Amino acid sequence: MSDEAVPTRGRSTVRRRLVVMRHAKAEQAGASDFVRELSARGVADAEATGRWLVEQGVEPDHALVSAAVRTSQTWESVAAAAGWSDDATYEDALYEAGPETALDLIRETPDEARTLMVVGHNPTMAYLVQLLDDGDGDEDASAAISTGYPTAAVTVFDLEGDWTDVEEQCATLVAHHVARAAG
Repeated sequence: MSDEAVPTRGRSTVRRRLVVMRHAKAEQAGASDFVRELSARGVADAEATGRWLVEQGVEPDHALVSAAVRTSQTWESVAAAAGWSDDATYEDALYEAGPETALDLIRETPDEARTLMVVGHNPTMAYLVQLLDDGDGDEDASAAISTGYPTAAVTVFDLEGDWTDVEEQCATLVAHHVARAAG
């Protein structure tokens, strides 16, 4: 994907990539829901997701991650397996965010970011990917997201314009994957 500006109707837009992920498998119990940690399978699935994203040529230059323990651990495992920096914006509001709040948080992404990865929770991540899909992308991926959004699900979108302009049906679905580590 090119970072170049593309003239559109008299104004310049920028091609961007948005990656939405549901956290990997977490332990069933914890002192509270917020502090539940990833299970061993969750760590392995998150690492498999990182490797898959590298195979797809995806490398985020900005990450927005729920501040909950399992989402933080998911991001750290994805980034480690992919060989990326694990720098991220950890956002308390993403923990209980509905889709509109998630969209608002995406709109606050720094303009210089070309690829944003968002790691959050269901049902918000499942609803978000359906809201963003403009219907012009990969039909198999679109069908897959309509049947559920399990742990370690990740969806890649392309869009043009500023982060501040992100709205419903503004992004083209490029790929969808649910990581399940071998073993």
